[in-house]
Amino acid sequence: MLDTQVRRYAIVGNGFAGTTAAEQLRKHDPTCEITLFGDEPYPLYNRISLPPMLRKQIPEAKVMMRTEAWHEEHGIALKLRTPVERIVPEERVVIANGVSYPYDALLIATGGRPNPIGAPGSEGAHNLFNFQYLDDTRAISEHLETAKIAVAIGGSYIAYELAEAFSTRKVETHWLIRGPRFLHRMLDEAAGAYVDAAAKADGVHMHYGQEVEGFVRSNGVATKVRTKSGLEIEADCYGVGFGLTMNVELAQAAGIETSKNGIVCNDELETSVPGIFAAGDIADFFDPILEMRYRMGTWNNAGAHGKVVALNMMGGSQKYHDVPEYSSLLFKGQTITQFGLSPDLQPEIETAYKIDAEKQWYRALYFWQDRLVGGLMLGKGNRAGKRKYVEAIKAKERYPKPEWDALLDWTA
Repeated sequence: MLDTQVRRYAIVGNGFAGTTAAEQLRKHDPTCEITLFGDEPYPLYNRISLPPMLRKQIPEAKVMMRTEAWHEEHGIALKLRTPVERIVPEERVVIANGVSYPYDALLIATGGRPNPIGAPGSEGAHNLFNFQYLDDTRAISEHLETAKIAVAIGGSYIAYELAEAFSTRKVETHWLIRGPRFLHRMLDEAAGAYVDAAAKADGVHMHYGQEVEGFVRSNGVATKVRTKSGLEIEADCYGVGFGLTMNVELAQAAGIETSKNGIVCNDELETSVPGIFAAGDIADFFDPILEMRYRMGTWNNAGAHGKVVALNMMGGSQKYHDVPEYSSLLFKGQTITQFGLSPDLQPEIETAYKIDAEKQWYRALYFWQDRLVGGLMLGKGNRAGKRKYVEAIKAKERYPKPEWDALLDWTA
């Protein structure tokens, strides 16, 4: 006899990983039941479009990727403003608003939440923002309409996005970085110098080695930031990029193994509890290509996870084996492309690099135990050879150290 039982899927988190998984489940199983939970009041929107929205280069309508009607058309029960309270693996249910939702397979795609700055005077300040959600973008944009001076705080990509948006909006911009340069765990001094030049060319005032001590407040508004070295900057708007804390609490309460990076899962994205999977930023997954466990918080990675995990939730055994990639503009003067592992993820990595001062190009390749495992390309037009590098990473190619410099000239 044919098995006619309808499969039930629950997905916690309606970001790119969760929504992609729901879409793939519906594509492969027209009869299944899918329940998709989201904390925010919005269906899926494109987080990598939030920075250009903040720069007023695209309208909000271009940010939205799905509508509630789309979910209805695809038979996906979308539960917005509905935080899941509990997962009960032994009963195979999730509980939200006191209602139990049974599942045959469950996906946790809860991502992370931005870290607050935590400095005295910051809590509750109406003009001090993190930058992660659509509502953040709306609020910051409104403040920039009247702001004269703005401060970006942090050495992360998010802090960069804030600094660029402030500058693009014709606001006097200061960028406070605690370390010696932007992304100091990934970029060396030479690469950092190119980013510094690009920022200054856009009119950004750069302040390195500056750790925030606190804020001066007046009527609920931060009027001045003070650093531990004594620097003081009066401003109208402050943006913070201090990384994310992964939303692992649901998993931990359900007895699912977690780590300092997220929810531990194998190369099929299944967690320590059979039938429960993790995807996107939250997944601390084992990569069979790079042969190590890590977490990758990129948009492309989230979408790729969603496709793989849907098949495995249905009973498949597909391994996630993409080489993660990230590309971004850096102000008007630079672009950055990073792929594979980087020194911030694996401290034993060795680096070979090359500088073309005339073109303002910087290229680094990362090696671990003589294997090519990653790379970084800085500078406009400096992407030749990337596909060949990625294929070499997938093939687990090893190169003796005397050959490393020659690899830097790959263009095919």
